[in-house]
Amino acid sequence: MHCVVVGGGLAGLASAVWLSEAGQRVTLLERRGSLGGRTISMPLHAVDDVPDNGQHVFASGYEHLMRYLDSVGTREHVAFPGHMTVRMPGGATRRSAFTGLPGLRAALGDLPGVTGLDRLRTARAQMRLIRQAFRQPDWLDEVTADEWFRRIGLPQSARDALWDGIVIGLTGDKPDISSAKVPADLLVTGARRARETRTPISIGYPTVDLDTLFIDGAEKRFADAGVEVRHRAVVSSIDVTDGTVSGVTLADGEKIAADAVICAVPVWSVKGLLDQVPGHERIYRAVENLTPVPIVSVNLYLDRSIGMTDWGEILYGGEGVLEQVWDRQRMHGREPRDNYFYSTTVSASYDLISKTNAEITEIQMDMLRRYFPQAANAQVVHSHVVRMPKSTFAQRPGTAGLRPDQRTEVDGLALAGDWTRTDWTTTMEGACQSAARAVDIILEFARLG
Repeated sequence: MHCVVVGGGLAGLASAVWLSEAGQRVTLLERRGSLGGRTISMPLHAVDDVPDNGQHVFASGYEHLMRYLDSVGTREHVAFPGHMTVRMPGGATRRSAFTGLPGLRAALGDLPGVTGLDRLRTARAQMRLIRQAFRQPDWLDEVTADEWFRRIGLPQSARDALWDGIVIGLTGDKPDISSAKVPADLLVTGARRARETRTPISIGYPTVDLDTLFIDGAEKRFADAGVEVRHRAVVSSIDVTDGTVSGVTLADGEKIAADAVICAVPVWSVKGLLDQVPGHERIYRAVENLTPVPIVSVNLYLDRSIGMTDWGEILYGGEGVLEQVWDRQRMHGREPRDNYFYSTTVSASYDLISKTNAEITEIQMDMLRRYFPQAANAQVVHSHVVRMPKSTFAQRPGTAGLRPDQRTEVDGLALAGDWTRTDWTTTMEGACQSAARAVDIILEFARLG
């Protein structure tokens, strides 16, 4: 069976890899000149380095993402240290973990900056939060995370210390925008995966660049399996004949016949491709309502160490957004050469993204100097600003039911992508889980056909 995969991001890569593993003939079509989508590296000749387009982290429950890494032979390049660090203005730090004594202390309201009666209020509110996450009230998708926190009486100090950051980390968006149902669903999913695998919840990171992690092994797999990869192949429509997919049409008019198609393009690129698909109007509603969320990352090459104590540090009170700093030397296990490499991430960067590179760099350096005393006299050797205006999508109140299933009304056609319905929000795991489900649909179609 000839299967066409449209889109060479992570969902498309996983779809093509797993279809080829199942013995199918696969053609992968990517509109750009390279694969990877939103998970790529970006060579910097000025500093002879290959940084990523923003720091990507992993959760221990990412079973489908780990399956993909197993398939392409790079799982060994992911580390799970079991902790991160919260850093206060002025330089004070506190080790953060989800389990053991730190996790118990957090559950009892012992959080950075939470004092006095707020500790008791935090413990009570967190119990209400967990209870409502597992037994969700009908109104949960009607309110924002901000409103949910206020309803359960969560003190602002606890929000500053932990919960607003969790929402932004899980959703990529601010608590006053994101539906409360999104972090609630993800907390339940994470807890369920931890119970199933008997593995404590942990955050991990790649020890190599993203091209090495996601793309190089896939390309070797494609070469070995005879997968045809076509770059600069812009698909204008997915073609349907008598209720069954028949192929795709490219923007230049070329038609590619196919027995099955997986559409694995980002949510903001799908409109127009599915016009021949019955029920496409419902899918397009998701396109219109799952609006993009920007993220700005800055790769900073400095003339000295800023004194980080952990691989990743969350900055307490980061001006209303989750601000994180990553020690790329420590993460990649290398000694500094001509500079010290740090990466910063600003999620929900609606205001920051429109500023100039110089302004963004200065804002990030000012931030580092507030939190890291050793950064006071640090000079920038090179700065690399990465704007991702469509890094993720917003799930506002009322959008919980909009994400479509991978199965369509057309035989032989499946959808994939982090924007389709999965157990996760817009994550690498969501992309890979959607790909696994799409591949299962196509293989089922092959067996029945």
